Order: sequence, then structure tokens, then C-alpha cells
Amino acid sequence: MTQEPAGRILVIDDEDQVRGSMVRLLQRLGYDATGAEDGEAGLRHVRTNPTDLVITDMQMPGKSGLEVLFELRALDPGLPVIAMSGGDSSKQLDLLGSAGLLGAVAVMMKPYTVEELTVAVREALGSE
Repeated sequence: MTQEPAGRILVIDDEDQVRGSMVRLLQRLGYDATGAEDGEAGLRHVRTNPTDLVITDMQMPGKSGLEVLFELRALDPGLPVIAMSGGDSSKQLDLLGSAGLLGAVAVMMKPYTVEELTVAVREALGSE
């Protein structure tokens, strides 16, 4: 008997290493996780694939995480989104605060711990 994955998660991050390690960790935890290298690819994925949760970086070239979050709200207002950021080096923007205002269910600073990610994902998917 095959067990269904606990949820379909999309990780959007322009850093290959960060995206890859997060996808692998989520897969080890039993989630059906996949990655997208930028905001446009992430939005294309959500439009064409069932998705239960999006985890997006806030600082990416091209379409920023805030733009992704804004467009996701229009596509699927109930889709939970976790926003993550390594911080704004100029300290001019509160990207994670803005993400919260746009409806992110959780915000995380990079680097994050496995426990922080696990708790945020479980809460976002309503499994804790």
C-alpha cells in the first residue's frame, strides 16, 4: 500500500543550492516537493499543477517574492505561502513584514533550522 504524500510543496528560490537542499529535506519528510528557479517559473508551476503550499524567497532577480505573493493571492487566495529571506543588506526594506501584510502564513529568516522549517510547513498545511 502506497502512502500519499503529506502535501504538494513548491519551493521558489533563485539559489540552486538553497532550493535543492530544501526540496530534498521536504521530500525526506514525506512531502511531494519540487523547485522553481525564479518567480515566473514558480507562477507557471502553480497555474498548471496542484499545489498545497508555496515557499518563496523574497529577493530574486526578475519577479521578486513580493510580486509572486501578490500574483498568488490573485490566482488562489487560499493557497498558503511561506516567505523567506536572508535579509535586505541595505536595511531599507522590511520584505518579510511586507510579505506578512500580503498574506504569507509564515515568514522565515535564512539560514533556518530544520526544525523551524518543519514546524512552519506543518502549521501552514494544518497538520500540527
